[in-house]
Amino acid sequence: MSPLVLALLVGAGLFGIGLYGALSQTNLVMIMMGIELMLGGALVNLVAFWRYLHPDVYSGQVFVVVVMTPMAVEMAVGFAVGIARFRARGSVEMEEAVDLKGSLPAFWQSSARWQR
Repeated sequence: MSPLVLALLVGAGLFGIGLYGALSQTNLVMIMMGIELMLGGALVNLVAFWRYLHPDVYSGQVFVVVVMTPMAVEMAVGFAVGIARFRARGSVEMEEAVDLKGSLPAFWQSSARWQR
């Protein structure tokens, strides 16, 4: 088995585990961990393709850093929301977070696709 195929299988495995974790959990922290695993799996695939197709071009490394930055920001914002939710309500279970659901913005309410 070539190293590219092995790296792609690892990335696909990480993505699959993350997808299962994000869809099957009700705890905010576990959902965020699943999303991070999905992004990590996509990042492993990105690095594998960069390494085995164009290792002399450094734009692949720059793109990896660009992808890792939103991953870190997403975790920071998500944990801030989780901490605020825990302090206010004492729980981070998503089933109990119906009070976070707000009304649609005005420009979405006037759209025909939301009128169904």
